[in-house]
Amino acid sequence: MTTTKNSQGLFKRFTSLCVSVMQKYLPDPYIFCAMLTFIVFIGAMVLTKQSPMRIIGHWSNGFWSLLSFSMQMALVLVTGHTMASSKIFKSFLASLASKLKTPRQAIVVVTLVSTVACLLNWGFGLVIGAIFAREIAKKIKGIDYRLLIASAYTGFLVWHGGLSGSIPLQVASDSVEALKKQTAGAMIANIPTSETIFSPMNLFIMGALLIALPLINRAMYPSENEVVAVDPKLLEEKEEMITKSKEEMTPAERIENSKVVSILLGIMGWAYILQYFMTKGFNLNLNLVNFIFLFTGILLHGTPRRFLDAFLEATKGASGILLQFPFYAGIMGIMTGANAEGLSLAVIMSNFFVNISTPKTFPLFSFLSAGIVNFFVPSGGGQWAVQAPIVMPAGLEIGVSTAKSAMAIAWGDAWTNMIQPFWALPALGIAGLGAKDIMGYCLIVLLCSGVIISAGFLLF
Repeated sequence: MTTTKNSQGLFKRFTSLCVSVMQKYLPDPYIFCAMLTFIVFIGAMVLTKQSPMRIIGHWSNGFWSLLSFSMQMALVLVTGHTMASSKIFKSFLASLASKLKTPRQAIVVVTLVSTVACLLNWGFGLVIGAIFAREIAKKIKGIDYRLLIASAYTGFLVWHGGLSGSIPLQVASDSVEALKKQTAGAMIANIPTSETIFSPMNLFIMGALLIALPLINRAMYPSENEVVAVDPKLLEEKEEMITKSKEEMTPAERIENSKVVSILLGIMGWAYILQYFMTKGFNLNLNLVNFIFLFTGILLHGTPRRFLDAFLEATKGASGILLQFPFYAGIMGIMTGANAEGLSLAVIMSNFFVNISTPKTFPLFSFLSAGIVNFFVPSGGGQWAVQAPIVMPAGLEIGVSTAKSAMAIAWGDAWTNMIQPFWALPALGIAGLGAKDIMGYCLIVLLCSGVIISAGFLLF
């Protein structure tokens, strides 16, 4: 018993240290992004022997390459927040939150909700977890708000092993010719999801994380004197404007406050959504998630005026996405920008881990290398474009299955998202917090989950 108490005390002290260090030294995500830009710039100069102006060329070429994705992510935040701010949705979440009685119970439940939602679809889970956490903060007084939001975000760890994982879905559905091109000739056939998402290795990792994440987050709950409760201002709801009577409204105002417009738009939107599900099954993508959020929000708010007011309020949290995503695209441009010999920073990093690998350790080292690359290229599609031409042929050459190599890249991409503010921006925008408020807790999750994921690659 004494040993257990000592280990729990040591874990709590280590957690407090990580939280304190992050609070003091982790800058705003924009500054973090700028620092990464400088690091990869210098690294490319030193390791690839390219001139500063050539590297700036790679940077500028990549800068706007994520515009479409940036808009998708901004809409995930804004449309999800708008939908959740409707009276019906807030009442539903409030009802769920009211069933929770203690802070630790709330931490476990919000982690499970976020994790399961991210297993189904990462865009859905990323938003719903944060919105549910906000509602819990209104119901359970004195709960540590930082850990609550961190717990909602940690569910995102599982996304690349779930049903919306971009790499396993890509290798299952892309044409063979496209896959051969992406993997430098390593893939000559599609990889079914039975060998990736539903493989024994992936099911082991997913099951272990589904059990471990709620327990880890619960164990990190601070002592009473260290709890940081939510600032009530963060949970304030904008007061609904008093509407005029129909007699006082102008013709334009009558249209803005008419439910007919919203109902017709909602019917059109959901007609397409239902048709999509009937013809393509439950195959969610980011555009469809945004489509569902948008048209559900239009219906739930009732009138165009209420929907527009809620949408305007939700856009306040999207500034970080709009500012920082182009800079990360620029970083990706530097990482993949090659010199005259065809060497890029990403190739050098990936080759290092490939060269020190054996058939047994190759998946593990590929996972670790993908985790490092993810700091600079925090996108599943970008990660695949950078590492697939190196990792896939090397794995095939030393006798590792293409399915296992692909999942090593996928899990590395997901793993270090825990301490990469890029993906936390939507959740932080909804919560009204900064990255430094949650990253200390996320660092603990990174370390613990790294052991679990590594064990999966070594055991299977």
